[in-house]
Amino acid sequence: MRTSASTRRKLISVAAVSAALFTAAAPSAAVAQEPAPQEAAVPAAQTEAAPGTAAERLIVGYKSGAAEAKSNKAAEADAAAKGAESGEDLDFQRRLGSGAALVDLGEDLTRTDVADVVAEYRADPQVAYVVPDRLNKPLATPNDTEYSKQWDLFETTAGMNVPGAWDVATGSGVTVAVIDTGYVTHSDLGANIVAGYDFISDATVGNDGNGRDSNPADPGDWTAANECQAGDPASTSSWHGTHVAGTIAAVTNNSKGVAGIAYGAKVSPLRVLGKCGGYDSDIIDAITWASGGTVSGVPANANVAKVINMSLGGGGACSTATQSAINAAVNRGTTVVVAAGNSNANASGYSPASCSNVVSVAATDRQGNRSYYSNYGTVVDIAAPGGETNSVTANGILSTLNSGGQGPSSENYDYYQGTSMASPHVAGLVALMKSANAALTPAQIESAIKTNSRALPGTCSGGCGAGLADAAKTVQAVSGSGGSTGGTTFTSTSAVSIPDNGSAVESSIAVSGRSGNAPSALQVGVDITHTYRGDLVVDLVAPDGSTYRLKAASSSDSADNISATYTVNASSETANGTWKLRVQDTAAQDTGRINSWKLTF
Repeated sequence: MRTSASTRRKLISVAAVSAALFTAAAPSAAVAQEPAPQEAAVPAAQTEAAPGTAAERLIVGYKSGAAEAKSNKAAEADAAAKGAESGEDLDFQRRLGSGAALVDLGEDLTRTDVADVVAEYRADPQVAYVVPDRLNKPLATPNDTEYSKQWDLFETTAGMNVPGAWDVATGSGVTVAVIDTGYVTHSDLGANIVAGYDFISDATVGNDGNGRDSNPADPGDWTAANECQAGDPASTSSWHGTHVAGTIAAVTNNSKGVAGIAYGAKVSPLRVLGKCGGYDSDIIDAITWASGGTVSGVPANANVAKVINMSLGGGGACSTATQSAINAAVNRGTTVVVAAGNSNANASGYSPASCSNVVSVAATDRQGNRSYYSNYGTVVDIAAPGGETNSVTANGILSTLNSGGQGPSSENYDYYQGTSMASPHVAGLVALMKSANAALTPAQIESAIKTNSRALPGTCSGGCGAGLADAAKTVQAVSGSGGSTGGTTFTSTSAVSIPDNGSAVESSIAVSGRSGNAPSALQVGVDITHTYRGDLVVDLVAPDGSTYRLKAASSSDSADNISATYTVNASSETANGTWKLRVQDTAAQDTGRINSWKLTF
């Protein structure tokens, strides 16, 4: 059934208010272009009245010398001519106060049709600009009753700027696997839970009377004093997996509880943690299965996840077994997000935080400082709100929970703190990104999160990655609505040996074709093999000889190798020229080499 243009505009306006939560201004016109099926590529945002809604009118600005800039008759004739060229029925409506012409596009145009018309105007040398007559919406916040307590989503100081991302994506079409303690029923989360699996093979750890099965329900992980090891106090059930899942995808705009970051996404709970923790072997199988791999004795996964969240960890660097499972998951197209750990120590000594091919997340407090408990170091990729409840409970992260001290009881909400709470913030962001652009690879996702982060409002001793994750900027970037998806990358793959306790060595990259200065968030990716990386001092040397310290020597960092991305404010440096990575081994007995490094502008 066809409707009149005026009726359709009314329907669009109502739908825009009721069907989505818009809590920030609509994104500015895109500067990145996406392929379109017409002859002249037109950015998607220049064809839309609102995200996903084709424009019905265009605002056309003519150059001052053009007849159409002053004559309505000329503008009307031009609209008719452009319509004939593009095969559409265009109609000049009126002259705006700015002098621009308002052109109606007729009925039932697709974004491709609009792009054809826009392309015709853009090809006219007398046209200064052509933009869609965008549909603005009343600004609203979710009506979830506890949303005002979720500072981590929206506060200007150290929130993750999530509401602005909801203008573009909500996570629809994406499944996130939460590899954790399982799921306890909660009405503010249940609608977004899909089938998962219980991977705990040890019945004692499982605490549910059996081994592996298709039921990921969390029976509770309480322990008696000394049950796990001598000296441990008794503990009540944590319902940890349910808290994590709520941060990612709690049902939103349902007039109750909290809002999820990717509230349009689905969560598949995979149970690997029970009494006293969980084994690597079960976690490895969960990673494999979540990402679409095959696990003997376990049915095929009908809800393959494009995002895995692991808010878990243990002492010791990443094992080869765990790394292999992660690599395979990433190769299948799944992004793996992990917590950096809560030991106020270098994350290089913890797994899976120190694994390669993961997004390792440190925690920040409400002021944007590294939380006192959060791990840190060069293996950390990004920071996100993890909260601190030690002085003010409300400064923690509020999410879905259960009141049961042992087995499940009534559902509730509570504040937790930890890198376990920071990690699902980033997993939720990844779900938003995949919803906005399904073609993104895990490497592109990690690059975009880092490139579009912002400087920590507070301090971070030891290293918190590229900065504080910014959901709105990142999602807008990958959807073509602004920001940066990672820029141009220059790479050196020439190996350079690093002499033991010797002089500094350098590897060079010649940068050309850039204009102006380097960015304030220049990404420096470093891959160095070394048997005791604490011996190494690493600097970036700009074309004019200025140096930027990437890594200092540390007698306490005994781990192998450096595989990290550093963020440098190089905005005072000319972009073009020869950049160098300078590395010096400052102590005896260990050797290494620079394998490769790269600059992303």
